[in-house]
Amino acid sequence: MRRVAAAVLALVALAGAALAMGANGDDRDGTMSYRIVFDNGFGLTDGGDMRIAGVRAGQIDDLRISGGYPPKAVVDVTISEPGLADLREDATCEVRPQSLIGEYFVDCQPGQGRRLPDGGRIPVEQTTSTIPIDLVNTIMREPYRERFRLIIAELGAGLAGRSEDLSEVLRRAHPGLRETSQALRILGRQTRTIEGVIADADRVIAALERRKGDVVRFVREAGNTAEITASRRAALAENFRLLPQFLAELRPGMARLGELSDAQIPLLRDLRAGAGDLDTFLTRLRPFSDNSLPAFRALGGASEAGVDAIRATEREVDVLQEAARNAGPTAKPLRQLLQTIDDRRRAVENDPRAKATDPPAPDKTHIPESEQGGFTGMEGLWNYYYWQALSTNAFDAVGHILRISATLDLGGCSAYFKTITAETRDCQRWLGPYQPGVNAPDPTEIPGEQGEPGPRAPETATAAGEAQDAPDTGAREAVTADAEAERAFSPAAGEGAGAAGEAEPLLDYLLKP
Repeated sequence: MRRVAAAVLALVALAGAALAMGANGDDRDGTMSYRIVFDNGFGLTDGGDMRIAGVRAGQIDDLRISGGYPPKAVVDVTISEPGLADLREDATCEVRPQSLIGEYFVDCQPGQGRRLPDGGRIPVEQTTSTIPIDLVNTIMREPYRERFRLIIAELGAGLAGRSEDLSEVLRRAHPGLRETSQALRILGRQTRTIEGVIADADRVIAALERRKGDVVRFVREAGNTAEITASRRAALAENFRLLPQFLAELRPGMARLGELSDAQIPLLRDLRAGAGDLDTFLTRLRPFSDNSLPAFRALGGASEAGVDAIRATEREVDVLQEAARNAGPTAKPLRQLLQTIDDRRRAVENDPRAKATDPPAPDKTHIPESEQGGFTGMEGLWNYYYWQALSTNAFDAVGHILRISATLDLGGCSAYFKTITAETRDCQRWLGPYQPGVNAPDPTEIPGEQGEPGPRAPETATAAGEAQDAPDTGAREAVTADAEAERAFSPAAGEGAGAAGEAEPLLDYLLKP
């Protein structure tokens, strides 16, 4: 049942679209006037109804008799309802009774040819006049009955040789004859289609026989659909009442759709020209698509793992959101600092070094030749580290000197002293029992020449002997004092002077296990 209802709605939508697509982009929503010619305008009055396919669309403005022969009734009508002022050149009109009390109206079918312009004329060949029922009843009374019999009796003589005129009058006088003629003409144009329908009827009937259960179900559902539709006839009537307005609003969109279709013709031509290459591409794309299925399956698995990971980070996201809400008061001063710290205009004082080291134009911190400037806040920050490094680390072409050193004072050994005392004894460090130039002769010293190398002293000489062999008395006293200090505080002091001759060479002492 739902499918049948959907089919009915689809047919209604297609009918509306077809009506809208039949129109072009002209504006037909305004008032339109037409002139209709009838053989007989009996019952029509000024202000009477003008209907389009049974829907009231306007009114009759004027009635008059034409001056030709035979005289005709000329009716001027005005259509004011939006979407209904759309009569064509093949439109047909007739005079129809509205009730049994003698009210009549003009009813027209729009047709399918070219549109009639404002003030267009519908000729008498496309109109019919109804025969009032009261006039038909009148001819059955006396003396009209005898008069009508005389008219029929003399009709043959009066119409002798004018059978075609009589046929035309009868055809226009009775709407059923006219419509029958139109139906026959349509059937005549579709003879081949009818022949095909007849030839294929047996196959259609056989198919229906095979699926008669479906046919029965369709009929049953169609009955249910019709019953439901009848129960909602008020809503359907309202929809049909709003349909002309909907079609009028749809017409501009359909006109643009037609323009779009016309603009797509070159594209479709190019697409048709490249259809072969496109078919080849799609054919070759199929193996690639088949091979990509495992990758997409793996991607689906990765997406499931990603969903779990995202769900696991909900707490972190909440924390970040909370931090972002609280970051407002901090972000603004930070933005102001970053915007102003590199602004040359905020320099505290002018400095020639800033102008000598500024970046070239067009950098925004460049100082023009005719102006002065100082260091920016960022330059001042980097200058601090630069000058601190230069003040503590001197370098030139010869070498590099670190002017400061960090010393951890453990036991009071960081202070400078000349005399070895009991408090400074642990601060002394010896590399073996022999210290050249301290408690042993300097092997590079030449007697009589300061700073020049001389003969090496015997490695087995004692500290006392080295002091006696010194050529200079002052030097001997210094060496003797140093030797005494060595004997007092060195690791070899307990061995005495007599053990000096048995001392090992310096190299052997340093390299012994």
